[in-house]
Amino acid sequence: MALIVGQKAPNFKLVGTDLEPINLDDYKGKNLILHFFPLAFTSVCTEQLCTANGEENDYASLNAEVVGVSVDSPFVLDKFSKENKLNFLLGSDFNREVSKAYDVLFDGDFAGMTGFSMRSAFVIDGEGIVRYAETTDGKSLPNFEKIKKTLENS
Repeated sequence: MALIVGQKAPNFKLVGTDLEPINLDDYKGKNLILHFFPLAFTSVCTEQLCTANGEENDYASLNAEVVGVSVDSPFVLDKFSKENKLNFLLGSDFNREVSKAYDVLFDGDFAGMTGFSMRSAFVIDGEGIVRYAETTDGKSLPNFEKIKKTLENS
């Protein structure tokens, strides 16, 4: 079932590029923007994360941090992060548990592929409440203006 604004965000455990865990509890007292993306090194995914990277100063002034999430391995995400000079953490959901919990695991058929995260964005406040939830058609970026407005109003 899709997450809705006002709902408690599911806790999660991702594997960071340094093989250390990334958990929702790590962000208590801060706003968190979770950017789910299908696969590293694809054009729209790169644009999504590079756009989030460019918003970093605005997010920091709004007590917010970004975590990118995909089903890629931590090793692929590490290379992707370094090549794109990303200033935020990327978390591997290799086992697809977080994508399932956030109801963004693609189970359809895209060119014979399935089981990747749908392009989505969630803003979770410092108390763990979902303040913004969006899943796109996959070709479109999340609405960065709405994300920022949500943070400004938190």
